[in-house]
Amino acid sequence: MNVDPVFFFVTILVLIFAISIHEFAHAKMADAAGDPTPRLQGRVTLNPLAHLDPMGTMMMVFTTLTGFGIGWGRPVQVNPTKMRNPRWDHFASVAAGPASNLLQAVVYAIALRLVNQMDGVREGAAMHAASGGLPVVYLLLVMGVLINVSLCLFNLIPLGPLDGHWLVGAFMPEPMRIRWYMWNRQVGGFLFIGLVLIGQFNRELNFLRLVLFPMTERIFSFLVGIP
Repeated sequence: MNVDPVFFFVTILVLIFAISIHEFAHAKMADAAGDPTPRLQGRVTLNPLAHLDPMGTMMMVFTTLTGFGIGWGRPVQVNPTKMRNPRWDHFASVAAGPASNLLQAVVYAIALRLVNQMDGVREGAAMHAASGGLPVVYLLLVMGVLINVSLCLFNLIPLGPLDGHWLVGAFMPEPMRIRWYMWNRQVGGFLFIGLVLIGQFNRELNFLRLVLFPMTERIFSFLVGIP
């Protein structure tokens, strides 16, 4: 595995911040809605040590060494029954995670635009940052946009245990909603893992590459102003 050390450490750094803020957003929104569970478990904090999952962190390292980094944090436990409006406060606490990644991507993109203007870099040059042709600051900002947009879209996939299945369920009538959550707990998670594994062995069936990558590219281009 021949990975540039600067690319490796920048990617890991962006991932740690992206995932920590994602989990903090879940916890903070639930706490604001009246659920004491995240605060009692020490999750209403920006300290990455409170949010990193050992297996998810190992996956960050492995995937960064083999390609484009991805990983996950320790899920925030919430109790919707203790929220003031259980159904929609829970929806807001779940949505806060992907929303925080989109917000981070916007901040990185604004910084990238400002740096480009200050340095007089030609339009589109930021796209080549990952190749090592530009200073570390460009690599940091470009990866900040790419990783956070990817995590936002990834978590919106409506299969358990990702955030998307909770968000979809919130709009279902009660009997169907319970069945949907149970299906994801029993089948959806395994289906998602199966889709990911199939994609690793067959590029033509790589769901993440076929669906998420094109969407990530479009949002990236929109945010940083590159056609």
